[in-house]
Amino acid sequence: MTSQLNLLATTRFGQVEYTEEDVIEFLGGLIGFSATAKFILLNPKEGSPFRWLQSIEEAALAFLVTDPGYYVPTYSPELRPSVAKELELDDETPRLVLTTVNIPAGKPEEMTVNLAGPLLVNAITRKGKQIVLEDDAYTTRYRVFHTADRKDDQAAA
Repeated sequence: MTSQLNLLATTRFGQVEYTEEDVIEFLGGLIGFSATAKFILLNPKEGSPFRWLQSIEEAALAFLVTDPGYYVPTYSPELRPSVAKELELDDETPRLVLTTVNIPAGKPEEMTVNLAGPLLVNAITRKGKQIVLEDDAYTTRYRVFHTADRKDDQAAA
């Protein structure tokens, strides 16, 4: 049995097709967007580390996201037992961990990712939650391209 295709008219991507199985429901919504809980992941550019988390409730609302491990291979936030229970996660449950991305207009070298507020999704139930980490090792604006790295590259040129 195949799921019915739904059409979503987005402001950024035009018409997008999705099924109910594509929908991720964030319990309590996202921080600052508590009334918006249902999203789909879009991958408009194959091979890109970036995806878009598109609201199906607000056509103009989409967040650029990425797998934080792509930029910070050692990223492994501790999951509180209460969150694991809420999302029905155990050690074997497949999951997605995403972080929001901020790229200032015209300044891609200043790109940051929010390591302190990752999005955690149970890949089976499609239930997710944005969690706030209390670990000082993670920041809301982790610079992906460090200034020192750029200076070293310029000095080598």
